[in-house]
Amino acid sequence: MSDGVSLGIDIGGTSVKAAVFHGSECVRTGQSPFYARPSTGELQAAIRAAVGPLTRVDRVGLCVPGLMNERRTRVEVSVNVPGLVGIDLDRLVPQALDLNTVHPTTVSNDAAATVHDIVRTHGLKGRTLVLTLGTGVGAAILDDQKPLDVEGGCPGHLGQIDVSVAGHDVIGPDGGAGGLEGYIGVPALRKAYGDDVAAAVANFNGHEPAVLALVRTIRIAHAFYRPHQIFLCGGIGIRLKHLLPTVERLVRTNLTAVARADAILICGDHDFHAARGAAWL
Repeated sequence: MSDGVSLGIDIGGTSVKAAVFHGSECVRTGQSPFYARPSTGELQAAIRAAVGPLTRVDRVGLCVPGLMNERRTRVEVSVNVPGLVGIDLDRLVPQALDLNTVHPTTVSNDAAATVHDIVRTHGLKGRTLVLTLGTGVGAAILDDQKPLDVEGGCPGHLGQIDVSVAGHDVIGPDGGAGGLEGYIGVPALRKAYGDDVAAAVANFNGHEPAVLALVRTIRIAHAFYRPHQIFLCGGIGIRLKHLLPTVERLVRTNLTAVARADAILICGDHDFHAARGAAWL
């Protein structure tokens, strides 16, 4: 990362997270109050709240949810953040912060940004798979700093693979049966356990349909990608740390021999990996 002030913004389905870098040092992170389907004005207010006081910005990295146009300059559909739709993304953050100028903006998704921060922070080698489990489900892979791109800038839509749990059929937000997002995305968890999702996840014991669907997803990932390390990130993923021994045991039971025997499963460190990675990107 070059000198100057780099700002990473992660616009999620329920809040905005921010990371401010001076050169290569992260000097501040912040998170907005929670929101629900914010308007453009509400989204800009959330950006200001997450960033805090800032008079200089040289570069902006931005993670946005939804379907984008071909040039990746605007979001065309964003179910959870309708205030993003139709906005010029290179103007969004400067206008929110009253900077009065357009700043170079690099747009990515939260999984891609997260895997860059994870690899840099932990000094990882080999193939790293990150699953971001939050409002939605995302995945990204780096092979020694090189992204694995199967389709649409990602290694495939891992959250939409059918991982149906017997007796607990779901239809995911994409309309597909059995997708992981239909089990462990925040809307699915709220439907099953109520509004206090964090408390529900903290009490998981490993037998919940959401966990069993996650186990099936990781088993598929071991066979398909053969990663050296898998990280569970996002607001849900980092809160599954207490279940890692159980998840690892279920994943490894009769796991295909093509999986790497020394692959490790880890939870992310905090809620700001995507914002930090966006600043780097």
